[in-house]
Amino acid sequence: MYKASENRYDNDLYNRVGASGLKLPRVSLGLWHNFGDTADYDNMKALCFTAFDGGITHFDLANNYGPDPGAAERNFGKIMREEFSAYRDEMIISTKAGYDMWAGPYGRGGSRKYLLSSLDASLQRLGLPYVDIFYHHCPDYETPLEESMLALDTAVKSGKALYAGLSNYNGERMQRAAAILKELHCPFVINQNRYNIFDRTVEENGLLSAAKSEGKGVIAYSPLAQGVLTDRYLHGIPSDSRVMTDGRFLNRNSLSEKRVAAAGKLNEIAAERGQTLAQMALSWVLKDETVCSVLIGASKPQQILDNLKVTREGCRFAKEEIEKIDEIAKAAK
Repeated sequence: MYKASENRYDNDLYNRVGASGLKLPRVSLGLWHNFGDTADYDNMKALCFTAFDGGITHFDLANNYGPDPGAAERNFGKIMREEFSAYRDEMIISTKAGYDMWAGPYGRGGSRKYLLSSLDASLQRLGLPYVDIFYHHCPDYETPLEESMLALDTAVKSGKALYAGLSNYNGERMQRAAAILKELHCPFVINQNRYNIFDRTVEENGLLSAAKSEGKGVIAYSPLAQGVLTDRYLHGIPSDSRVMTDGRFLNRNSLSEKRVAAAGKLNEIAAERGQTLAQMALSWVLKDETVCSVLIGASKPQQILDNLKVTREGCRFAKEEIEKIDEIAKAAK
């Protein structure tokens, strides 16, 4: 059985989540990719071991992560059972429900029926009595907001989740949800949204400012724009890239000439800062104190080790650097 490194907490890696008592590592591991049934199980274990040995205590899932849907939870559950069981109290494990999961009218959305049924199924796949954070994965405008929030409240008060979270909500809807959960005395602490140098949606839809005013944390997914904000595509598309082998979440449209040229210019700024492009892109997201963590995906352990080099000092940017990055990002649209 795996034995964790005794030095795993040597780095100052943790940020408080909003005004709550919870802390998350600056870099968290997302299991959106590379944990489905088409992936290599030994590599999954290596990714998890490398992350935890480096101080990454947070592992993020969703009911539909695969392929096939549910596979990532099932595979991570096996790792938990066979390797990680001694460290459960040191870990933050999250999952979500909202997008398509099973056929019929009860397999997606924000109804009480779907959210609570999905959580039960997630716990069964994970082999756990509870998750630390349970998210509503996406807003459902056909279901009353109160019903979805009451379902999150039930999940927490039943002991099946410790905290409630929201994902892909805008600022106005998040504040309405927060007011309901506050009245219910439900510990809603975190928002999970896409945020990177190229995608500023959370700035434009009010989520970032609303989270700050409400004392809620933000954890950013796709901080590297599915790999575009790394050196992987600066000189063409590798044959083993997801662009070539999958194409669902990263395709040739994401790698337009404008965007690749912009990534090249950003890479030059990163080099001047003594960082890789990926490290600078993560640091840029973390420069805002409302963002408590960034979710990285990885296909190789070395990618995790490289991203763990993001330090508090590295998250500081001069005004001139911010302006130059903003200018490059606008030109990439």
